Amino acid sequence: MTYHPKSDFIHTMMERGFLADCTDYQGLDEALLKGAQPGYIGFDATAKSLHVGSLIQIMMLRWLQKTGGKPITLMGGGTTKVGDPSFRADERPLMGPEQIDANIAGIKKVFSAYLTYGDGPSDALMINNAEWLDDLNYLDFLRDIGRHFSINRMLSFESVKSRLDREQSLSFLEFNYMILQAYDFMELHRRYGCILQMGGSDQWGNIVNGIDLTRRVIDGEVYGLTSPLLTTSDGKKMGKSQSGAVWLNPDMLSPYEFWQFWRNTTDADVGRFLKLYTEMPVDECDRLGALEGSEINEAKVRLANEVTTLLHGAEAATAAEATAREVFEKGGVGDDLPTLTIAPADLPLSIVQAIVRSGLAGSGKEAKRLIAENGARIDDQPLTDAGLMLDAGALSSPIKLSAGKKRHALVTLG
Repeated sequence: MTYHPKSDFIHTMMERGFLADCTDYQGLDEALLKGAQPGYIGFDATAKSLHVGSLIQIMMLRWLQKTGGKPITLMGGGTTKVGDPSFRADERPLMGPEQIDANIAGIKKVFSAYLTYGDGPSDALMINNAEWLDDLNYLDFLRDIGRHFSINRMLSFESVKSRLDREQSLSFLEFNYMILQAYDFMELHRRYGCILQMGGSDQWGNIVNGIDLTRRVIDGEVYGLTSPLLTTSDGKKMGKSQSGAVWLNPDMLSPYEFWQFWRNTTDADVGRFLKLYTEMPVDECDRLGALEGSEINEAKVRLANEVTTLLHGAEAATAAEATAREVFEKGGVGDDLPTLTIAPADLPLSIVQAIVRSGLAGSGKEAKRLIAENGARIDDQPLTDAGLMLDAGALSSPIKLSAGKKRHALVTLG
């Protein structure tokens, strides 16, 4: 649709590629012009750190604050006990309160890098939905809230339908999750004047439920806005690297490894990622994203520096770039690393063959043993999957393979 927003926030969301859909563009746009309006995103505490897949949501909250809104980070201390079934093939393992509290403590550290918390009009709030969910009376909840939900309608939501279409079990516990999320929105509106819930496009049904409930029970006017579910240009889910999740907490993934993840962005994604994950002007993001050849690699370095600076600080970004240049350009000790150049016709290539052909192992058996004994690394991260296949996307920029601490080789596409 063509909509010309008046508010800085909606304009930024559209211009930088954050916006998938909105329940009422004009209504939200006009509401945002009335001062520091609160908007929230919920984060369930399923791990001790969020990963790169959550960064698009964190950046939305950051832009909300930068454009005069009031971000709320809602920690799912209550809902984590149930588990969000959205687009999952199985039920989430249930966690106890101690594990949930420990995970929330870990997640909190990341938000302070992006948001300013405090008591000012546009200062962020961190709220835990256990505040109202833990003390709910089940019968009262069924009578007062449950009656507003149509099972027929809930069954039509894509997140539920996809599970049922695959004939996979969906427990009553998980089915309740969308009611609890709707209740969260209503409570945040009632307690904190929150007018906006944001999330990935897989949350659309849950967000709409919350809007309907808030209107029916307390006659509140609230809005929903979703971001695209992000995949890389080669179709991979955002937030995963070859060695696992790209965590945001430095104790779970070093700033250097985080920097390296962004440096390895495929050429086609550079401009889009600059707009989503940095605060550089849009025309500069487009200019850098259009570069080719060796110049696009410098744009990737810029992307890595900007994203790492936001999360870990400028010093960590500078140190990561210096380390990368030393390792990749000087071989870590001033010598060039041996380089294996793969012809496109040889792809996909198994990681075992790459280790053998780069001279880091004498045979496939030796390469597999190296991996099994945790002696192999890929881009300085542990390599644990002997079945890994390298394709053109994986080799869009050089990969560093290591055997032990002192033997390294680069694998590049010729």
